[in-house]
Amino acid sequence: MDKKTVKGLLQWYHLHKRNLPWRSDKKPYHIWISEIMLQQTRAAVVTDYYLRFIRELPDEAALSEVPDERLMKLWEGLGYYSRARNLKKAAREIMTRHDGHFPETREEILGLSGIGPYTAGAIGSICFGLPTPAVDGNVLRVMTRFTADPSCIDDAETKKHISDELAKIYEKSIPEERGLLTQSLMELGAVVCGPNRKPLCGECPLQKKCLAHQEGRETDFPKRKAKTPPREEERTVLILMSEESDVRVALHKRGDSGLLAGLWEFPNLSGHTEIRDILKKLDGQGMGQITPVMEHPATHVFSHIKWLNQGIYLKVEKCPGHLSEVGDLIWTEVSALEKDYALPSAFRPFLDMLRKLTEEKK
Repeated sequence: MDKKTVKGLLQWYHLHKRNLPWRSDKKPYHIWISEIMLQQTRAAVVTDYYLRFIRELPDEAALSEVPDERLMKLWEGLGYYSRARNLKKAAREIMTRHDGHFPETREEILGLSGIGPYTAGAIGSICFGLPTPAVDGNVLRVMTRFTADPSCIDDAETKKHISDELAKIYEKSIPEERGLLTQSLMELGAVVCGPNRKPLCGECPLQKKCLAHQEGRETDFPKRKAKTPPREEERTVLILMSEESDVRVALHKRGDSGLLAGLWEFPNLSGHTEIRDILKKLDGQGMGQITPVMEHPATHVFSHIKWLNQGIYLKVEKCPGHLSEVGDLIWTEVSALEKDYALPSAFRPFLDMLRKLTEEKK
């Protein structure tokens, strides 16, 4: 990519960039939070989460001190909750190891928990003008099409090669342009040279030099490995509701490791269990009379697992603090659940139905 091509790309970005809140300044904290949120999530979805997060946790000090429960609630719905835990861990590292100042070298940025080469490259170039490319899926797609590169972008060698080639371009650019180049490549890959569709080559500032476009092979790139379909797991989700006027619902906290670690969930059992068998399992566990209300299926797909959930709604006379096959329970009003407890997306369909049921009761 020569200087003329880079200049055209930067001019295109200046004219066509989206108005995103994290682009209003170059504060490392803002770029950091936005880049972590944007992993696995579209910008249109991230915007509201980002604004809410920054309002409540405006800097590293606030993030380092936020209670875990509140942090998980702010992150609720974004998924991949380990990202939020690493944000807080890194904020504490900034406060203790860097005297509250975000580090300014690539090596020190990479030393923070949860930050890899891509995020370090984005922060380094955008905030500090460092010659550090940020190579994500968008950039890989743009560059493999631009060069008609048949290498598989899932291979680490391909990412390193593209990063090294871009670094040569960054080295030749002035510091003020490096962050713009990073954002231009990201933007181009997101809105013009997008995934899972034919690229909008007529709107692309690189089209005259793009080898894939010249050969009419845009959709042949990038090359990827065949995905292994997620394995399926059947689960029975118990939505246990008290018979009080202000309905309370049972929650269980998951363990400290594994999928959705440390998050709240509706108590659930492995496999699909018929209501009659559930009633047998719950008999004698301190719930008194149990009345089935309804069933409600919902599927949730993680990156490697698909949960085939069958929700069973049950009214209970009493609210015990423990279930033998689940563990400890707490009971909370639905309004408090929505306000204070982080409930993963896998369980949100059951909360939506629960809300309808409690509104009907009123």
